[in-house]
Amino acid sequence: MKLRDLAHSRTGDKGDLSCISLTVYDLADYEKVKAHVTADRVAEFYAPLIQGTVTRYELPQLGALNFILTRALGGGVTRSLALDSHGKCLGSALLDMEI
Repeated sequence: MKLRDLAHSRTGDKGDLSCISLTVYDLADYEKVKAHVTADRVAEFYAPLIQGTVTRYELPQLGALNFILTRALGGGVTRSLALDSHGKCLGSALLDMEI
């Protein structure tokens, strides 16, 4: 099953950090998503794109996980040569993860 079947995502950036929020549609799916979408798994998923670490923050009341990816944007918006220098597509890409 694709993660997009259970959750939606939003992405933001600050310098060379990408912040990806993942929120389940139904709170009943939160524990399942939390068990399968770990910081290590997200780091492995984005390994070709990021040089830093991934930290996960849990917001169970909202049915959400927030991931902070460091060294993820090629030096930051004003320094990156990437087409998506803000990293807006990173959240959409995560929704393609199989769980």
